[in-house]
Amino acid sequence: MMEITEVRIKLMEDSEDRLRAFCSITIDHCFVVRDLKIIEGASGPFVAMPSRKLTSRCHRCGHKNYLRTAFCSHCGVKLRASQEAREEEGPANKLYADIAHPINQACRDLIQKAVLQEYQLELERAKMPDYRSRYDEAYIDGSDASSNTISIDSLDGSSPKRPHILDPDSKLSSNAKVSEIAKNSSDESSISGS
Repeated sequence: MMEITEVRIKLMEDSEDRLRAFCSITIDHCFVVRDLKIIEGASGPFVAMPSRKLTSRCHRCGHKNYLRTAFCSHCGVKLRASQEAREEEGPANKLYADIAHPINQACRDLIQKAVLQEYQLELERAKMPDYRSRYDEAYIDGSDASSNTISIDSLDGSSPKRPHILDPDSKLSSNAKVSEIAKNSSDESSISGS
């Protein structure tokens, strides 16, 4: 079964619309999905999947333009009337398409529960005087020999230490936590290498 091993939240405090936060999730310590959105709905917050705006090609130059754009952004020609475009788009009038999304309700519920739970924790953390979001911090992969992660090929079934998965209750800053984990890892490797 898939496991969501990390959720990062970036609160949007000054948002004037219903957008409350952006988030990213890590699946099974090895796959990141970014730009999920937490939106305030009529019955509480919900998670929207990352999406992109749909495009159609200019009839004159072939350049891609967002749907319902009045003029081509490349050649400047007036694009088809919006009524014709709506008929071509179909009854759904979709302007966006999901980039990544769950294909069954169980997966959707798992993501929603993990993200909203972390969102509530992030709201509490934001009240702390030294609060800083981890959303934009780099993910550390196994490609750097000095990093303290273990490649998937070398796993022996035990969970590897992951410096990018931080203990939310830790008093240390995220950089101090990563440094501490890296130091401990290098101490362990020098002991085992002796």
